[in-house]
Amino acid sequence: MQLSSHPGLRADQTAVGLDIGGTKTHGIRLQGNDVVAEAVSGSANVQNVSREQARQNLAEIFAALGTGQVTRVVAGSGGVDTQEDAAALRSLIQEHVPDAEVSVVHDTRLILAAGETPAGIGLIAGTGSVAWGMDGSGTQARSGGWGYLLGDEGSAYWIGREAVRHTLRLHDLGQEPDRLAAELLLAVGVPSPEMLIARFHAEAGRRYWASMARVVFEAAEEGHGPSRSIVATAARDLAGLVADVAAQLDIRGPVVIGGGIGVHQPLLQDLLQAGLSARGLADIRFLSQDPVFGVRYLLGAGAA
Repeated sequence: MQLSSHPGLRADQTAVGLDIGGTKTHGIRLQGNDVVAEAVSGSANVQNVSREQARQNLAEIFAALGTGQVTRVVAGSGGVDTQEDAAALRSLIQEHVPDAEVSVVHDTRLILAAGETPAGIGLIAGTGSVAWGMDGSGTQARSGGWGYLLGDEGSAYWIGREAVRHTLRLHDLGQEPDRLAAELLLAVGVPSPEMLIARFHAEAGRRYWASMARVVFEAAEEGHGPSRSIVATAARDLAGLVADVAAQLDIRGPVVIGGGIGVHQPLLQDLLQAGLSARGLADIRFLSQDPVFGVRYLLGAGAA
């Protein structure tokens, strides 16, 4: 799953970068160091969608980006935990660009690359969660990223699920819905807490419940105690993932943070930064560009 040692793209060379997440695929077409096309489709991660659906979503991306003259493809994807995982994804991509060199890396590698650092720790705090790192010698380590049934602690899905659990707990105790519970019921569109159970186990899926994290953040920003507690626990768990990787690699950063809630939720950022600083991790960077643009760094175009 390592990139080969290329000095980067020449101005006359064309590459495609892919960031394949649990809910979407973000692609760019590079002409030398310039982004000349960009597209988004559904997830092509076969741990989240069927192989046929992944194939269709990749076809949509490549139709938008174009396949002509593409010499390299760099794809970062969740669920790439073994060489077999990487080979399976590579074969799906190669269907569209049979003559291109295709490299597959874990999607957290794109986070670190988008932060334009050759070594450090990348944290994804989005629909799911995972930390991945690499030291100066190339040794890698990770923590989390097991999927929503086994982990994804601190993720948007986890936060949305905790809001549901909080609402049901109040109901079981015979208490009226509080600020968070009332706002969640309104957002989901059900009149009573007990109806949340069937709704949660229906076909809405991870992305839907991850979107409910916004209800928690809104309540937390306005001082709602239980909501702030949920966000604080999420920050603690995310910091723990980073600390695990830091300990395995014996490095102190930098820590590059991406993912929807990692980039867009100030309260979580503040708590996460405080938690990481308390662990001696002071060089903390929140991404200002989408992870897929890290492909330019991985290819060597614009790298220091």
